[in-house]
Amino acid sequence: MPDAILDGFSIPSRSEFWTRTIRRVAADPSDAARIWVVQEAGLVRGFAATRPSRDEDATPGTGEVHSIYLAPEAWGRGLGTTLLAHATDDLRTRGFTPLVLWVIEANAGARRFYERAGWQPDGARQPIDFDGVLVDEIRYRRA
Repeated sequence: MPDAILDGFSIPSRSEFWTRTIRRVAADPSDAARIWVVQEAGLVRGFAATRPSRDEDATPGTGEVHSIYLAPEAWGRGLGTTLLAHATDDLRTRGFTPLVLWVIEANAGARRFYERAGWQPDGARQPIDFDGVLVDEIRYRRA
């Protein structure tokens, strides 16, 4: 992710966004979105958010890992793998198939992580706009 984008993120605004999102999901049991966290020593080290896919070309029943983040200090200890497995297992248990996720094309580390977990690029791509800075994303799929 370009530094210009990262510099524009605000911890308070992102915290507010996720607080609102978690409250919305928790308050509505019919909401198909889910948010999962992984903890270590009582501290949240990462989270994943899942939902039905909103892609225009998605077939009915396609599930999406919408977000997955892990604190850098928690990398390399299996927490991300556990979190991703839990999120995808939950989607499958609820009948979602296939599963998709989007990743920034230049994020080689994330792409390797997903590929090790059995995800593969499916050829779809899209630009995302971060306040005028375009970044290309590619879609990964898992049957």
